[in-house]
Amino acid sequence: MGHLDIAVANAGISIREPILEAQWAHVEKTLAVTQFGVFHTCQLAARQMARQPLNGRARGKIVIIGSVHQELPAPTSAAYNMAKAAVNHLGRTMAAELAALHINVNVVNPGWIDTPGERQHASEETLAAAGQRIPWGRLGQPEDIGRVVVFLASDDADYVTGAALRVDGGFMLGLRLPD
Repeated sequence: MGHLDIAVANAGISIREPILEAQWAHVEKTLAVTQFGVFHTCQLAARQMARQPLNGRARGKIVIIGSVHQELPAPTSAAYNMAKAAVNHLGRTMAAELAALHINVNVVNPGWIDTPGERQHASEETLAAAGQRIPWGRLGQPEDIGRVVVFLASDDADYVTGAALRVDGGFMLGLRLPD
């Protein structure tokens, strides 16, 4: 249609393997989807937005879905962890480059979210117990993330760029050393 207002880069796959056993094909697949998929989505969106006239106070909004894994070295998730760290830095770099063009770029870093993908790795009992350990008292839901994305894509966030918002119900705050 010749105009792009909002792009949400939400590409991700997690093949969980201990680092000593990780298969290179799985590492490459994780990076191809989780890191390079996000890069390509963002680059193509930014190119289109840069060609557009200013629409109100912005040319467009790019929101990257990262993860708390960008700062949490979760075992068996080395490739995913490093891909999410990379897309967080990509978001900051793009925000720095595109601010003068009035293209907002922000990152949302979800915590433990109850998704079909997560259910491939954990039982119902594990997920229920995990939810009780999060300070908010439950796992996040996709709509918890969606609401933040809607805000960042709205006119209310026209002056927000280069931000990384952790949306985790206090998950990272609840990490404690053993007694």
